[in-house]
Amino acid sequence: MRGAVKVYSATRPRENIFDYPVWTLVLNGQSRDYAVLGSRQQGKGLIATLAGVSDRDSAMALRGHEIRVPRQQLPAAEPGEVYWADLQGLEVINVDGSRLGVVTGLMETGANDVLVVDGDRERLIPYVPDRHVLEVDLTAGQLRVDWDPEF
Repeated sequence: MRGAVKVYSATRPRENIFDYPVWTLVLNGQSRDYAVLGSRQQGKGLIATLAGVSDRDSAMALRGHEIRVPRQQLPAAEPGEVYWADLQGLEVINVDGSRLGVVTGLMETGANDVLVVDGDRERLIPYVPDRHVLEVDLTAGQLRVDWDPEF
């Protein structure tokens, strides 16, 4: 009733989204910054109060927006770790040198994360370092995998 918004967070732990004082909300290429004025857990969900969002209608207008935070606010990735956003757009090269496509997204599953790779067709490759994902080279824009191209 007062403009609070329900939040889906991809941070781990999910409450860490509240560590960022300003969010950029993006929908259809349009973006706008919002200061986070308050936050709380409500049952299993997360709720935030944003500057300029003071009623139900303005909160509903934000439905479906993606939350982004400035890269400089993120902690540095630990050795051997990368942010999902860094994987998107990387060219996927198989151990035999064949190009499988480009990472267009990631999915979270119970067992492990899964790369969505678009090339001659869509492939779903488990993000399992040292087994399927052999090397992530952000400088070269490539991700080297060991994957059966028929899958």
